[in-house]
Amino acid sequence: MTITATGATALSAQIPQKLKAASVELEAAFLAEMLKSAGLGQTRSSFGGGAGEDQFASFLVQQQARQMARAGGVGLSEIIFNSMMEKSDG
Repeated sequence: MTITATGATALSAQIPQKLKAASVELEAAFLAEMLKSAGLGQTRSSFGGGAGEDQFASFLVQQQARQMARAGGVGLSEIIFNSMMEKSDG
C-alpha cells in the first residue's frame, strides 16, 4: 500500500479530528460515571417507570453525558486533546 503526498496530507488532516472525537468520548464516559455517582438515572420509589425505566436509564445518562461533553463539558476533553496532539507531534 502506497500513500501519495495528497493522501498523506489528507490522512494527517484527519488525525486532529479523530483525536478530538476520541477526547470528547472519553470526557463523556467520565461525565456519565459522575452522573451515575450523583444518582442520576436511579428510579424513583413513587411514580417510577417500572422495569423499562430501570433498563433504559443508563442509556439516558450516557446520552446526557455525551451532550454535556459536546457542549464543552468540564474542559477535560480539551486537556486530553492538547496532550494527545503534543504526543503525536513528538
